[in-house]
Parts: sequence; structure tokens; C-alpha cells
Amino acid sequence: MLGMLAITWISALAEVFSIGAVIPFLAVLTSPERVFEYRLVRQLGEYFGISSPSEILLPITIIFCSAVVLAGLTRFLVAFVNTKFSNALGADLSIGMYRRTLYQPYSVHISRNTSEIIAGITGKANSIVGGSVLPILNLTGSAITLIMTVTAVIIIEPFIAISCLLGFSIIYAIFAWIAKRSLKRDGLRISLESTRVIKALQEGLGGIRDVLIDGTQEYYCKLYRNADLPLRNAQANVTIFSVTPRYGVEALSMVLISCLAYVLAKKTEGMSGSIPIIGALALTAQRLLPVLQLAYQSYSSIIAGKATLQDGLELLEQPVTSNDYSPVTGPMKFEKAIDVKGLSFRYNPQSQWVLSDVNLTIQKGQRIGFIGKTGSGKSTLIDIIMGLLIPGQGTVDVDGVKISSVNRRNWQAHISHVPQNIFLSDATIAENIAFGLDQKEVDQERVKVAAQYAQLSETIESWPEKYQTQVGERGIRLSGGQRQRIGIARALYRRADIIVFDEATSALDNETEKSVMDAISKFQSSMTILMVAHRLTTLRSCDLIIELSEGRIKRACGYSELAHATN
Repeated sequence: MLGMLAITWISALAEVFSIGAVIPFLAVLTSPERVFEYRLVRQLGEYFGISSPSEILLPITIIFCSAVVLAGLTRFLVAFVNTKFSNALGADLSIGMYRRTLYQPYSVHISRNTSEIIAGITGKANSIVGGSVLPILNLTGSAITLIMTVTAVIIIEPFIAISCLLGFSIIYAIFAWIAKRSLKRDGLRISLESTRVIKALQEGLGGIRDVLIDGTQEYYCKLYRNADLPLRNAQANVTIFSVTPRYGVEALSMVLISCLAYVLAKKTEGMSGSIPIIGALALTAQRLLPVLQLAYQSYSSIIAGKATLQDGLELLEQPVTSNDYSPVTGPMKFEKAIDVKGLSFRYNPQSQWVLSDVNLTIQKGQRIGFIGKTGSGKSTLIDIIMGLLIPGQGTVDVDGVKISSVNRRNWQAHISHVPQNIFLSDATIAENIAFGLDQKEVDQERVKVAAQYAQLSETIESWPEKYQTQVGERGIRLSGGQRQRIGIARALYRRADIIVFDEATSALDNETEKSVMDAISKFQSSMTILMVAHRLTTLRSCDLIIELSEGRIKRACGYSELAHATN
């Protein structure tokens, strides 16, 4: 930033130099004899071997051209550095928003609209650069250039310079006052509608199967249009308000220069003596008007971008702790048992308790099943055990150590989670099994072993590209059972000693499900398995089945006892 300010000052000096150089240049063109009468000019001429007025034209022309080129180069340099800096800052803002979002607790993520987050991180991060950061830089540079240029012109012709500046400033001030309320309103509309556009796209494309079956394409087109059209209208209004004053100022500048030419022509020196002054002021106007316009456009962008900037700042100010960013030093000790003591939980202070006074002990190496009606608290209990949710009351202890925000990541190093709906990236089978790793870091042999135990290797080997087969976006080219088995293989690839299955075999038939679970037992005999299921037969190999009802443990027993009780 300091370097940029230095370059801006140099650019402003170059502008002043080019304006100052036009006066001797035009004076030499119109009356070189008069210029040569000045003692300083004559002494400089003698030093460089110039003895007549006609010989002074070439060096003055070279000096003027050099000043103009230098001013142009410095303007380009300022624009180049400002743009590079603002976009680099935009990248920092965007990754900062994304990082802080990813490190938020699970309870925050489930309460948010993903479309708002995506719009904030992508579009709004870019809007902050174009609507706030770059305009602030341009406004700063314009202010420096204006101050130095106006100072130079005041020295040349004080009355005319001050009159021009006041005239231009009044026009821009009037437009700024008129446009301020509209710019704020349109800026807020841009912030809101950009989120709605992302939401319409996500919902329409994300549910494309249902859209095609139900024939609801026009509904989503209408949803998109109702967000996109107001967004573009608001953007157009901001652009119109930003450029409108330019036309009035250009006309005023020509009127002022014409009046100045008329007044100076009436003086005793005539036009020959006035041309250098008129030329300098004309050049000043030519330099000053774009700077004034840029300053006004920057001001308009800042006003219009206030709502978007606020959204971005909220993402950047999401609370995180030093523990969140700290790397995992290694798994915490887990040799005996997980103890759930007096556990109660609700998602917010106004809602009902999802879990109430749950007490449970899970021995290392046990296979525990969880069953119950929808809303009984099965998945919530599992999320708390995995450290995703913080208990409202009670604790989860591992070998006598309470799980907290300090050691949560060390506890989670033990765990692999297989949800019902497996997220698959648009990548290869191997990359999806070794999810979250760069392709160069993937252990291909380990991938094959994990796929074998997930009862998927035979299917993969039958495909032409085998483990390099592309799964398509969200695994659209795979069946539901294949996606679930990739999720199981992903968990086995991590070689965690606790695997949590949350309805993770619902798309498998009974025979395949049994084969998968038997293979997992052989993969690591000491592995602790927690299984959530609606289908009782899924839990037949469990050592203990916990039946939940209305947030409490209704029954804890073996498979045969529960099967008998439910029949």
C-alpha cells in the first residue's frame, strides 16, 4: 500500500510537469523571440550552445513530449498496480471468508442457507474488490492528483483555476447528493438479488431429475428471472448514476475555456500571449475531467457497494479460535470406553429438547446399533459423540477425558463417518475414495484394499477405466448402492478405529449389506462401529442395540430380544 501511494505521488508530479511544460512549448511556437528575452532561458541556451530563438524549439518540444509520455506511463503504472493489488486483496478476502466458514461449528452450518454463503464467498468477494477496494484506491489516487494539479494551475491563473474547480465540483456534488439514496437502495438490491440468483440456479440444477419428471422448468426459469432482472436493473442504475455528471462537466469545461479565450484575447498582448495560458488550462481540463469522473464513479461504487461489503465483512468476522486453526497433533488416547453422561441437547434456547438425560457406555471394539422413529434423536446423539455438536447438558468422556473444543479435533482423528447420502466430487473413483487428498498423494494400493473390503472392487475392475473412472457431478453416473459403498471405502481408506454408519447401507440389499459388514469386521477386528438404522435387520450383527424414543433411551438390548419385543 505504501508503494502504491508513492507511485501515485510520482504520477501526480508527472501530470503537473506535463501541464507546466505546455506553457513554454506553446510560447516558443507562437513567439520564440519573447521567450528568449528571459535571462534564465538565455543562460540555459548559452550553457547548451543555443544562440538564437529558433534553435530553442527542438529541445522544448523534446521536453514537452517527454513530460507527456512520462505522465502517460505513470498513469498506466498506477492503474496496473491498483488493479493487481485489489485483485490480490480480493483473493485474500475470498479465501479468508471460505476458511472461516469451513471452520464454523456444525450447528452453524445446519442453520444456514448454502446459497447465501456461496454468493458471499464468490460473487460478493468480487463485488467487494470492484465496488469497494478498487474505488477506494482510485479515490485516494484521484485526490492526490487533483490536489497537485489544481495547485499548479492556481499558480498559473488563480481566478480561472478556482472558478473551474468550483464549477466542476458543484456539478459533481449535486449529482452525488441526488444519487446517494438511489445508490444505497440499488446497492442493497444487488446484494439481495445476487444471492437469490445463486439460490435459483442451485435449486433448479441440483434437483434436475425432479424438475424434468415434474416438468417444472418454467417455474425455475421464472424464479431465476425474478431475481436476475432486478439485479441487472439495479446494476444499470448504478452505472447510469456513475457516468451522468461527465456530460455536464465536459460541456461546462468547453464553455469556461471559450470564455477564458475571449477575455484573454481582449488583453493588450492579444492571442499570441494568451495561447500558452489557454493551452495549459485546456490540458489541465483534459487531465482533470477524467480524474474527477473517476473520483465520482469511485464514490458511487463505494455507496452502492456498502451492503455487499457488509455481507463480506460478516463472513470475515465469523468467530474462530486458535484451536480451530491448529493442526491435529495426533489422535487422543482411546483404549477403554466412550461414556455419555447425563446428556441433553436442543438446537436453540427456544426449541424443545431433542435429547434428555441420555446415559450410555460404549466399550472399545463394540458394535453398537441405534434405532428409533424419525425425530427420536438418533442422528443428533451420533453427531454429539462425533464432536460435531456441543451438549447442552452433560458430557461425552473418552477414557475419562471430557471432549471439548480444545481436544475435539484429536478425538475426531479416530472417527470415519459414512452418511446416508454420500457426497461425491466430480472426479475419479480413486480420488473419491481418498477424498480430500491431492491426486499425487493418493495411495492407489490402499484405495484398492478399501474398495475390496467395501465389496466394490469387482465392480470397479469391470469398468474400462477402472479406478480412474469419472463418477460425474455428485456421483450421478453411479447407482445409490455404488455411491454408498464408495462412502464405506472412503471410511476404510482413512483406517480410523471408529466408523459411524448413519443409514449408510440403506441402498444395499440384505445380502450385500451382510457381506460388507462381515468384510469390515475382518478389516480390523478391534474397530468400534456405531450404526444408525431404521431397518432392524441392518443391526443384527450388533453387540448392543439402543432404541431411542422422544430423545430418551427406551431400551438397550441384543438383536434377538429387540426383534422379539417388536414382533
